[in-house]
Amino acid sequence: MITLLLFGALRAAAFRGFAVFRKPAGKLGAAHGKSFSLAAILLVTASCSTTSTRETTALALDNILAGSQRSSENSARDRYRHPKETLLFFGIRPEMRVLEIWPEPGWYTEIVAPLVREHGKYYAAVIAADPQSRYVTERLSDYQQKLASHPDVYGGVEVVTFPSDGGDVVPPDSLDMVVTFRNIHNWMARDCAQQAFATAYKALKPGGVLGVVEHRGNPAVAQDPKAKSGYVNEDYAIRLIEGQGFRLVGESQINANPKDTKDYEQGVWTLPPTYRLGDKDREKYAAIGESDRFTLKFIKPKK
Repeated sequence: MITLLLFGALRAAAFRGFAVFRKPAGKLGAAHGKSFSLAAILLVTASCSTTSTRETTALALDNILAGSQRSSENSARDRYRHPKETLLFFGIRPEMRVLEIWPEPGWYTEIVAPLVREHGKYYAAVIAADPQSRYVTERLSDYQQKLASHPDVYGGVEVVTFPSDGGDVVPPDSLDMVVTFRNIHNWMARDCAQQAFATAYKALKPGGVLGVVEHRGNPAVAQDPKAKSGYVNEDYAIRLIEGQGFRLVGESQINANPKDTKDYEQGVWTLPPTYRLGDKDREKYAAIGESDRFTLKFIKPKK
């Protein structure tokens, strides 16, 4: 209770002591209300003690989600991706050492990096460089520019390359949490899904958490080993991940979408935000929203 009162006092002081500004007028500005200065956000997250609670973490996330480091386009996706609820389900805390696999273009970087900046650490485990791929080269360049755009928020981010062969990404047993969002299908397409989770397993401390979100496939349809539609069956993913030594400890429907029929001409990319069919039936797909997703929490068992 004392921690919560202290946090509230510091939070109020931060908002009194730093400028508050509104987003430009318009639909997004009206929807999201006020956006707090980066200095205020960092002061609030710094006030979280090394024994922060779910409640103090939730308050910190509220302020970060309203922060000016977030693009309006990314904020508009919150209603589909539920970042606060997802991260709290995983059990994130500001004092954790957290690694995100393939974070580019940085949707969750905008949230996790400022949360752990003062008392923890954020590792951005980016895709390996490929000079022959314009897509990969631009993806990495854009992400580096994003980090450089807010050194006061992202200055503590450590960028590392995520290996595709199951090797070490950071020293073994050094992380409290690894998270990955909508990447399993990409690894399946590259035949490196097992290796990816083996790398995550080695990096985590015993008792460490792996948080996973992925486009949920139709269980009545056999899993394509290449996941060409972008969808992955939940039971398939659980077997894949537990096969690397993890233990499933939680499942959530936070990111479920029953409107998603999962039978589109261009797979999951038919839906927003990609709209691969362009203007064809765009209103129909907009009404469906982003994909149905499973949200799973695993731990690396203690010996």
